[in-house]
Amino acid sequence: MPYTSSPAHHLSVRVQGEGFPILCLHGHPGNGRSMSIFTNHLENRFKTIAPDLRGYGSSRFNGDFTMGDHLVDLEALLDRLQIERCLILGWSLGGILAMELALGLKERVSGLILIGTAARPRGSHPPISWQDNFYTGLASILNRIQPGWEWNIETFGKRSLYRYLIQQHTPSTYNYLALEAMSAYLQTSAAANRALNTALRTGYNRLADLEQIPCPSLMLAGECDRHITPVSSLETARHLKDCEWHCYPNTAHLFPWEIPDLVNKDIDNWLDTHPQVVMPA
Repeated sequence: MPYTSSPAHHLSVRVQGEGFPILCLHGHPGNGRSMSIFTNHLENRFKTIAPDLRGYGSSRFNGDFTMGDHLVDLEALLDRLQIERCLILGWSLGGILAMELALGLKERVSGLILIGTAARPRGSHPPISWQDNFYTGLASILNRIQPGWEWNIETFGKRSLYRYLIQQHTPSTYNYLALEAMSAYLQTSAAANRALNTALRTGYNRLADLEQIPCPSLMLAGECDRHITPVSSLETARHLKDCEWHCYPNTAHLFPWEIPDLVNKDIDNWLDTHPQVVMPA
């Protein structure tokens, strides 16, 4: 995913807190707000920067673009905010972009927190049926109207595509789906879908380059993740020079919304044992 010569696009961004900057990159579909599970916790000690990527959320864009354009936009965002060095936390697609930035901007990236992602992403998602889409639509509409309604979870949620995104069908997890996921999904552009699908069809694989990333990293995975399997996540962790890896049982791709307290605790512990990643150069 090389940088492109495309002009940078001005990204909408949410900035919270004060202190060492942490750039928080969402997945697909997603937006900066969908990273609040991390930013609302980390803002107590750090400055969190959560942009809407090009073609997502409020960062509207006319026309097609490539995945490499995200890197141009993010470098321009760091320049605009006068950030010389930052830690990057990336979830799913955001984790791939985090690794790309660490490869291209080594002096500016102090560390990586990689959530449900891989440098050679592989999935195990079964084929999607019309029933899957039908139940997902019903579950999503009812969950938007009444977040975390247990009747909806039992009747439609567990029959929908949510069963591949989460393992723990709790009201609190469905609250995140209602308040964060649905709006992000509706705001994701067709061009963003095309850009990601084009990159995946080319067989994206950066494993051989990961040894060039000098900074420490933390990689977190869900044991039942069908979108980016824990096997591909572990493969990435083994190619990084200094990487700590955790895999959470009975969770899937959206595991930060299933076990938020444990995930944030593990992030805190890693930050405490790697103080150099949140210190100015």
